[in-house]
Amino acid sequence: MLLKLDALTPHLAKTLAPLYVIASDEHVLAMEAADKIRQRARESGFTEREVLTVDRSFKWGELLEANRSQSLFGDKKLIELRIPGGKPGKEGGAALQDYAAHLSPDNLTIITLPKLDWATQKAVWVASLQQASVFLDIPMVERAQLPAWIGARMAAQQQSAERQSLDFIADRVEGNLLAAHQEIQKLGLLHGAGKLNFEQVHDAVLNVARYDVFKLNEAMLTGDIPRLTRMMAGLQGEGEALPLILWAVAEEIRTLLKLKSGMAQGKAVGILLKEYRIWGPRERLMEPALRRLTLPVLQHAMQQAAQIDKMIKGLRAPDFAGDAWDALTQLSLTVARGK
Repeated sequence: MLLKLDALTPHLAKTLAPLYVIASDEHVLAMEAADKIRQRARESGFTEREVLTVDRSFKWGELLEANRSQSLFGDKKLIELRIPGGKPGKEGGAALQDYAAHLSPDNLTIITLPKLDWATQKAVWVASLQQASVFLDIPMVERAQLPAWIGARMAAQQQSAERQSLDFIADRVEGNLLAAHQEIQKLGLLHGAGKLNFEQVHDAVLNVARYDVFKLNEAMLTGDIPRLTRMMAGLQGEGEALPLILWAVAEEIRTLLKLKSGMAQGKAVGILLKEYRIWGPRERLMEPALRRLTLPVLQHAMQQAAQIDKMIKGLRAPDFAGDAWDALTQLSLTVARGK
């Protein structure tokens, strides 16, 4: 049974399933979900706990043996299986299918995994787990959702803040939900219940954002210049590899150029997006970017990307006077502004 995260607490108040699977890259949310299940299990008499972690030395027979073995004191047992890599392999897949088909009434099991990719989601062992378990697929908290998420967390500790303050916090914790969680807890310790003003939030919250190279394209496509420049400076400060950032930016420009060229030939945007396998959130970002950008701007941007590649390799690029980081920032701003 698939279950949304916000439905977990009401579910646990009513019942306790023999098997829970948590798949997520949001470690804070996955940890909190597992903690809720553990607490409910303890209250229900599962006093013994056995933790298994799948690594190179792990033997899948250990999982099946844990399910079969009884507690020395006759206690009910909580079994936790952690699969950090998310891919159990052929032997592991077969073991998980067998495990799901033979759940012990004396055990409660929690299996934790990272976010499953598209191919893994189609695996037989995943289908077996989904059928036999309460399956929580916890999505990432995206930047657009972050202020509301922060506001809800503050409300849970009887605090609130204006949107300006929530946006300020979001800017400084983007890509680092654990830091967001810690900063919100800090506000709870520093200030009492009630509405916090911007000065209180500003003085308390650190800049602990972690920037994702591929989220840079999101800011570029939406034309969010303050976020774009902040992310570029953050990636530089974190020592991210310039070739990787250039590749990500250039690939996005190349895709925009293909789409814009197709539009110039009279093809509909919707058909082009399907042709180039662009859908979901990225599809929604592409359309406004295509309206903002012209074909000559995109063609010039590709030429600039080629020159920046030369700069990274130590060669001269006549169009740029600064270093490669400055040039790459200028290139991304060209796309964000549309000129």
